[in-house]
Order: sequence, then C-alpha cells, then structure tokens
Amino acid sequence: MNIDIGISQQHREEIAQGLSRLLADTYTLYLKTHNFHWNVTGPMFQTLHLMFETQYNELALAVDLVAERIRSLGFPAPGTYKQYAALSSIKEEDGVPAAKDMIRLLVEGQEAVVRTARSLYHSVEVASDEATADLLTQRIQLHEKTAWMLRSLLE
Repeated sequence: MNIDIGISQQHREEIAQGLSRLLADTYTLYLKTHNFHWNVTGPMFQTLHLMFETQYNELALAVDLVAERIRSLGFPAPGTYKQYAALSSIKEEDGVPAAKDMIRLLVEGQEAVVRTARSLYHSVEVASDEATADLLTQRIQLHEKTAWMLRSLLE
C-alpha cells in the first residue's frame, strides 16, 4: 500500500529502523527495571521498590508509543526478545546485583536510551518528521530526568 504522508519511503524506513533500536532499548530497560523492582533488597528497599515500579510503568507505556510510531511510518515494529536482543544497546544482567549496582545499571540504561533517541535526530530533521522529533524530545527529557534522579541516589 502506498503511504503518502510527505516523507519518502527511504526516509520512513531509515527512521523506522532507528525507532526499532529505540524500542528495543526501551523494552530492555523496562525488563531490567521490572526485574530490579522484584529483586531489590537492603535498607533502601521500600524507596527503590516504589521508584522502580514508577519507572517500569512509564517504560511500559513508552514502548507502545514508539511501536505505534513505527507502524504509522508503515513498518512492522519488532516484538520478540530475539529481535530486542539483536537491536538493543542495553545488555541483560546475569544474577541479582546489589541495590547500589542496580541503580548504577539503570542510570547507564537511561543514558543509553537517550543516546539512541538522540542519534535519530539527523534522519528525522532531513525528513521533516516533526511527529517523530516530538516523540524523541519527550523521551529524551524523561530519560535524562530519570537518570539524574537515579544518579542522586549514588552520591
């Protein structure tokens, strides 16, 4: 089916590929955050358990937004662990890290999502894809703020 939204097929495909990497990073970070929510222990348990829950709930909503943008551009959104593992810049953890290590790993994950989102701006600008630019801006703002809040726990 021909899609005529003012963005060429080539640009839509390039943006969708980048958004697929963003989706994989976001989903991987969601899974890591949820895992840490379940398994955190120690004196900061209550604070971290609730903070991680807030974060994974936000990430669960975000994956839907990113996947729907990919679909709006006319491409299938990746949706399997195998695809996410191949596309994500965030690696899974073996075992259960200590609470402070969980925080550090989540900071790294938040920052990775920001880098992935930011890497798409050139393609989005060239294509004049304001809708994707808006999505990226919102995601970057949220992940930078979350990384800052997590980093504050490490001081």
